[in-house]
Amino acid sequence: MTEVRGGIQKVESRPDFPALERDLLATWDRDGIVEKYLHRNDASEERYSFLDGPITANNPMGVHHAWGRTYKDLFQRYQTMLGKRQRYQNGFDCQGLWVEVEVEKELGFKSKRDIESFGIAEFVERCKQRVLKSAARITSQSVRLGYWMAWGDSYLTMSDENNYTIWHFLKSVNDRGWLYKGHDVMPWCPRCGTGISEHEIVTEGYQERTHLAVFVAFPLRDEPDANLLVWTTTPWTLTANIAAAVHPELTYVQAKQNGKSFYVAKEAMRTALRGDSTAIRELRGRDLI
Repeated sequence: MTEVRGGIQKVESRPDFPALERDLLATWDRDGIVEKYLHRNDASEERYSFLDGPITANNPMGVHHAWGRTYKDLFQRYQTMLGKRQRYQNGFDCQGLWVEVEVEKELGFKSKRDIESFGIAEFVERCKQRVLKSAARITSQSVRLGYWMAWGDSYLTMSDENNYTIWHFLKSVNDRGWLYKGHDVMPWCPRCGTGISEHEIVTEGYQERTHLAVFVAFPLRDEPDANLLVWTTTPWTLTANIAAAVHPELTYVQAKQNGKSFYVAKEAMRTALRGDSTAIRELRGRDLI
């Protein structure tokens, strides 16, 4: 920017936004703005407890992470403006298959036996180094984002303090008789040799595929010749179905095909009823209830 008459700065026709960001970050750093913000309510008797759900330190931060962190920052800033004392502590999730599998890829491993041959202690150290590298990158990105936290005081789930605290908690729970042995059904990864969470399935193993779906005709009790046509990708759940939902404002049609009557959404009629079919009448979803 260049200064013009009256002290007003002229806005460039093609501003360099990254440069403007760096200038603003430098100003905050020079004037200690973030530190003043973090400690402005230290003497307050009213507290607001915020515990950062730790981001997985496995790769640089993605856009979806930035979105979530923006919301977190918004809530904390609002509580700070209300004069409440807070803990501005960021967290990093260090454990899990995400980190381990990426390190296996880096080393060209194909199975758990490769890890054992390499050395478990050395493999764990490689995982820790990846976590620390990713944590440093995420910290830099978060500062660039304008996320105001005590970045020198981040907690890591792999720390001895954290793990000892968890073991102490589990011991206390066991001493009170709250732990029990049981059986459950869970996804299992034969390659990794461990159970996996649903979150790991829908993120790491997600792939878009085109496959066959199932259309099912549910006969209506009060209309012997009519059926409610539904679509599902999980036919194995049909035996447990007890109801079907319709949108009260959408338009549905009663259509005839091959001597049978079906209720189906108007926009889905041509794709759901392939071949010759005739719409007998239209009605709102609320009229089907």
